[in-house]
Parts: sequence; structure tokens; C-alpha cells
Amino acid sequence: MPDQLLNLLKLFLLLLLYLFFLRVLRAVWAEVNPPPAGKATPKPKTKRRSRKIPAKGKHAPALLRLLAPPELKGRTYPLAQEITLGRAAGCQVTIDDTYASQLHARVFQREGKVYVEDLGSTNGTYLNRHKVTGPMVVQRGDKLQIGNTVLELSS
Repeated sequence: MPDQLLNLLKLFLLLLLYLFFLRVLRAVWAEVNPPPAGKATPKPKTKRRSRKIPAKGKHAPALLRLLAPPELKGRTYPLAQEITLGRAAGCQVTIDDTYASQLHARVFQREGKVYVEDLGSTNGTYLNRHKVTGPMVVQRGDKLQIGNTVLELSS
């Protein structure tokens, strides 16, 4: 009986080891191959009426303003259709933070609203101290945190 139990425990340990390696490979794969930039965003579940907003009723263009770290405080980035945030040189907002992934998150506009989406980062993206798990609406004054870097949506 003890030999059977020992063999069962060996198999269980081997299974856990394989699951660990699969998790590591998945994290590395997500870091190396980010999702495509044109990924579909969820549509609102309410009925939409086609109504055009007059030109004078439009809001000022949104800006992302750095609040932390202190040496970069006040730097602003205009929000066009979409901007990416991360350590990679190709990102519109380059973050020099060890907790940031190469391609960490994106901020984009759809139907007059601003959204933030985590791009499979290792340490996560936080909106007002809540972890971003999918595309989330960002309001003016909301704080977006990536590692030790804090940004605010302003106009």
C-alpha cells in the first residue's frame, strides 16, 4: 500500500510541475505576442438611436497626464483614437517601470467614450485601484496605474 501511495504522490507532483510550466509558457507567450490592436470591443447592450451630436457640443480632446513618478509629473499625451502604454519603444507612452510589460495596456476611444484595456500584462493594470480585466470605461479624473506609474485622464 505505501508503494502505491508514493507512486500516486509522484504522479500528482509531476502533474503540478507540468501545470506550472504551462502557466509560465502562457505568460511568456502573452508577453511576446500581444493581441492585435484592432481587437473588437464590447458593444453597449442598450438600444442606440442614431442621433448626431452638434459640433459645438463636442468635448475637448482627452489627455493622459502623468502624476507619478515625480520626475515626470505633468507630462501629457493627447489621446487620438488609440494609444499604447508599455516599456517598448513602439508605444506612444513609454513607461520606464520594472513592473510594466513591453506592451502593457491601451487606451482608446469608441462611440465618444474612453476605454482602457490590459494587454495581457504580467502585473496588471489598475483603474481607480480596481484591476482592469477587460475593456473598462475611463471618466475624466480617473486614475490609471501601471506599476509605480500613475496617469490621469483630463481634458
